[in-house]
Amino acid sequence: MITLYGAAPMFGLPHCSPYVMKTEVQLMIADVPYVAVPAMPEQGPKGQIPFVDDGGVKIGDSTFIRLHVEERYGVDLDAGLTHEQRAQAWAIERMVENHFAWTTVPGRYFIPENFEKGPAHFFDAAPGALRRQLQEEMLEQVHFRTRAALGRHGPDEIVELGVISLRALSTLLGDKPYLFGERPAGVDATVFAMLAALTTPFFDTPLRRRAQAFPNLIAYVDRVMAQFYPGHPWAGAGAPAEEAEPRMQAA
Repeated sequence: MITLYGAAPMFGLPHCSPYVMKTEVQLMIADVPYVAVPAMPEQGPKGQIPFVDDGGVKIGDSTFIRLHVEERYGVDLDAGLTHEQRAQAWAIERMVENHFAWTTVPGRYFIPENFEKGPAHFFDAAPGALRRQLQEEMLEQVHFRTRAALGRHGPDEIVELGVISLRALSTLLGDKPYLFGERPAGVDATVFAMLAALTTPFFDTPLRRRAQAFPNLIAYVDRVMAQFYPGHPWAGAGAPAEEAEPRMQAA
């Protein structure tokens, strides 16, 4: 049986990491037995979560985990998709993971109120004298990585880039249950996880507020959450945020 090493439930989400949610949903779509265990990123073969242990073989990175699962267990998460749709699915995943994901980072990390009630708690187990140092080092790393991914765009420009991706996803989804029709494909796990991470009511962010203008995406997150996490107390992507109008600092 596969052991999925990932994150704990936090921020109103089944896992605080969208990449862990992505992998877990893909395992459920594939109907492959697994057990989920919390882990620290440094325990993984690539220094990140998720990673899996499958009979003593450890694989890191959600994309390579998927490739392993499909090959090892003879499943195809894109079954029923045409060659063109498979190409589109890959392009959507790259847009979501390599660009859109970074537009969601400032709202969680660079709004002081959100950081203090959210990511700052990653270090609760550290000694008090060390905790603030670790938090500041993490913020410095996130600033560096966000700038590397998005350049020197200002906060409002980053939000606009995120909205462009939201608009594209809304257009692609249309009135379908899933991105490519009546059944979920591998890409649905990716898109759902990233949208859920953005729209959780735990954080109030400018991009989350803009996401409310895309009701088909809000309904999509609620629908997929109910399907794969029926026991999770999801407040609903369209629910009011817990705090109002925090201001975002420059990225």
